[in-house]
Amino acid sequence: MRATEPAASIVAGAAAPAPRSVYTHRQMAALVEPTSIVIVGASPTSGSFGERTLANLAQFDGEVFLVNARYERIGEQRCYPSVLDLPRPPDCAVISVGREATGKVLADCGRKGVRAAILYASGYAETGDAIRKAEQDELTALAGRYDMRIAGPNCVGLMNFARGFAMSFTGGLDMRPPAPHAVGLVSQSGAVGSAIAQWSRLGYPFSHQLTAGNSCDVDVADYVSFLADSDACRAIACVFEGLTDPQRMLQAGEAARRAGKPLIVHKIATGSRGAQAALSHTGTIAGSNEAYAALFRRIGAVVVDNVEDIAETAAFFAKAPAPRARGVGVVSISGGFCITHADKAELHGVALPPPGPALADRLAALLPDFAQAGNPCDVTGAAVNNPSAIADCCEAFLADPAFDSVVLTHSYAAEAVTNRLTGLGPAAQQHGKIACTTWTNGWLHGPGAIETASHPQVALFRSTDRCFRTLAAWYARDDWLQAQMQVQAQDDTQAPAALAAREAVTATLHAVDPGIVPSRIAFDLLERYGVPMAPALFATTASQAATAAGQLGYPVAVKIESRAIAHKTEAGGVMLNLNDARAVRAAFETVLANAAAYRVDTPGVVTPGVDTPGADAPADGVIVQPMIRGEPELMIGARIDPLFGPVVVVALGGVLVELLKDSVLELAPVGPRTALAMLDRLKGRALLSGFRGRAPIDLQAVARTISAVSMLIADQRERLAEIEINPFVCTRDGLLGIDALMVTN
Repeated sequence: MRATEPAASIVAGAAAPAPRSVYTHRQMAALVEPTSIVIVGASPTSGSFGERTLANLAQFDGEVFLVNARYERIGEQRCYPSVLDLPRPPDCAVISVGREATGKVLADCGRKGVRAAILYASGYAETGDAIRKAEQDELTALAGRYDMRIAGPNCVGLMNFARGFAMSFTGGLDMRPPAPHAVGLVSQSGAVGSAIAQWSRLGYPFSHQLTAGNSCDVDVADYVSFLADSDACRAIACVFEGLTDPQRMLQAGEAARRAGKPLIVHKIATGSRGAQAALSHTGTIAGSNEAYAALFRRIGAVVVDNVEDIAETAAFFAKAPAPRARGVGVVSISGGFCITHADKAELHGVALPPPGPALADRLAALLPDFAQAGNPCDVTGAAVNNPSAIADCCEAFLADPAFDSVVLTHSYAAEAVTNRLTGLGPAAQQHGKIACTTWTNGWLHGPGAIETASHPQVALFRSTDRCFRTLAAWYARDDWLQAQMQVQAQDDTQAPAALAAREAVTATLHAVDPGIVPSRIAFDLLERYGVPMAPALFATTASQAATAAGQLGYPVAVKIESRAIAHKTEAGGVMLNLNDARAVRAAFETVLANAAAYRVDTPGVVTPGVDTPGADAPADGVIVQPMIRGEPELMIGARIDPLFGPVVVVALGGVLVELLKDSVLELAPVGPRTALAMLDRLKGRALLSGFRGRAPIDLQAVARTISAVSMLIADQRERLAEIEINPFVCTRDGLLGIDALMVTN
């Protein structure tokens, strides 16, 4: 599958150097599915990491070696003084020694031919100390030198439920074998992963718990790639803080899609630490959190906002078939819970269609005469005297082709009430659908909870909101999968004219100095990519400015042209509504004087000729433009994110863009269809469609422009740092970019 839509007017050029590919299932097998293991730092001391690790391998069906120079034997097993003394190289080494000794032991493992290792030791890059980070980098180098897969350091290890063992020092593990609808769990944090894995005690089966720690080699993307090709799980849950190379998650997500496995993600640390200092508004609003969200959209991941949501959400997706309709039925013995469920369905956009005539008649036959055969369906308290009514009503919804699922509210936990659930699972299995139960009572682990959660056709939710949010995500993921099929069917042949334009822009960008590109050049480059820009003439004298104004027609604007000034208005470099030559000449002198008095003070930014913070801003001249008014105002920007590569941003607000904070971001490049979806996500979307009598703007044309800007930043990623068209307005004559900032590196 291609990761993006085909280009609209300019075909994306040569890609930047590809990141390291995610490891394949075969490359990861020695780490996750070893046939032999060595514990380095094995110990008989109760509670020690080495002792706990050995206990967790009690059910391991392969060979286990022990290494510790202090002991000849531990229990009945021989203990070797060094890895180099082992009779043969094991697949995986669990290295349970301190940081000071870890590097040497790992090097010995490499020389012995050990193919994988888990490093418990902490105190590396997570400390923030440069020396400790360098020590971690040495571990990475060893992984490459010996082609070893390494989990950690600062890692609690991993659990393989399918084979009943754990290479971990965590105690009290529950290693019950997984069901066919198991979830593969990936976590950067060992504590978070272990906490989620304990949901297995509540009936939520897991195939693996894989933790990455500091990820000197193997990271969460590699684990997702491994699980995509594992027969032991049907869905993948992933909790992580960040990746040094997030683009590799695109490969892992694609592997999961090919395998038909939903990927459920919870991202912690949702700040914008990955954003670099930038000159534009684009750089200010394009933080790493927004970029990760764009990455998740690109791979069709189901994102949950709370770590407490991930087990139930992933369990649902491991059980649920593809939806066929777009309707959900709700059954309850409580009118109050019927209302709460209808509220949450509306909140999350889940349709509760009314029963058709046949279903209505069937429900009416099952209900007392004072009950309403609607959706939600209130069976009422009469179900006490007719225990089969609940299951029969649920089956009626599941049998109807207009419904994908039924949600049963379980408002009281008791053995007699739980018995009513017995018909729900068989009905879902019979009709090839998924049934849901909302556990709306206070006895969260009461009778029937574990049995319901573990049923292969029934999903249990302890939150009504989480249930309907998950159903909405189910439909959204199906829409995404259908869209990917359409994208694959499209043709992306390269147009010779588009290629010629790209080559011309590349040549121009390589000819200009690093820093702010002169506006007159930036306008030309944007227009070559199909971005409509307002007319602009360059002038170096007051007389030339007046002549340019006469050619363009009054009124006009005069703007400073300076490679040291990113935002002209802040420097007093813009004069508007000039109606004659005299005003233009005066404006020319004014903006040049303001520029001369302007002090450049942009931390982290060095502009050739103005390389001292606080220096004056030299000017090349001015740009003269006709006064163009239009609304609404948009900002279309793009930049090279230090982690994610090229991204594109669209926002409402023009000069108020940072104040309004109404913006959306996608990884670049995007096609017109994705660009149109970006516009739909704006909170002020109504302003673009003729709000309160205003004429609607050509959204397709705006989408083509967004796509063109995204292609430009993707094509020219080696030279361009950022682009911003602000404002981009709708005028009587069409859509136009009024001003542009372009920065090269």
